[in-house]
Amino acid sequence: MKRLVLCLLGFGVIASVAFAGETYSGKEMKQVAPPPCPEWYADQEFNVSLWGTYVFTGTNWPEDRYIEADHAWGGGLDFKYFFHRYFGVGIEGWAVDARQARENDFVDFSDGIFQRSFSHQNNAIGAVLGTLTLRYPFHCSRFSPYIFGGGGGIFGGGQRPVNQFQREGFINQGGEGFDQIVTVGHTSSQSEGIGQVGGGLEIRLTPHIGWVSDFSWNFINGPQNNFGMVRTGVNFAF
Repeated sequence: MKRLVLCLLGFGVIASVAFAGETYSGKEMKQVAPPPCPEWYADQEFNVSLWGTYVFTGTNWPEDRYIEADHAWGGGLDFKYFFHRYFGVGIEGWAVDARQARENDFVDFSDGIFQRSFSHQNNAIGAVLGTLTLRYPFHCSRFSPYIFGGGGGIFGGGQRPVNQFQREGFINQGGEGFDQIVTVGHTSSQSEGIGQVGGGLEIRLTPHIGWVSDFSWNFINGPQNNFGMVRTGVNFAF
């Protein structure tokens, strides 16, 4: 009888250890799927951006024929619709305050006298462009580099000096008069076509708010009118 009881107890201990081992082993083998990483950029979204801008001319202001200033400050906004994760179309508009330098010349051909003076005038220069944007949002990342290009119209600059040619009276009786050219004013502003290419980076603070910074080079009717533009501001995605 004692042997039987001891055998039963031994069998029970062995069974318990085996069962416990299987349970522990099962817990070790159980795998939990990791949560998906956040996506900061949607495959389709509408963007509205507000930004400040700094413009600088490609040549010194005496050679520039449109902005007529070394630099200008301003701001703008743009609307873009990304119909695909990587492609978007939009429209942008901006305006800057240009402190234009006016060159006033006086030339007396009879005596070879040349005089030059300068004056300054603040004018608003702005543009409206249609744009195409190509971006590449990194998977599970807040960062998205992009490039863009566009074309449209620019207005508010391009004033031209108006020179007057005149003949003064005789210096003395029987003598000859003298001719002179003097700058008497400037024409009104001109509207021109504009092309734009550039690139930048967006950093999403949330899936719906981001910070954008970029640089573009702009072309206006001849190499003496080209200018660079630096922009930075906030982007809202819907």
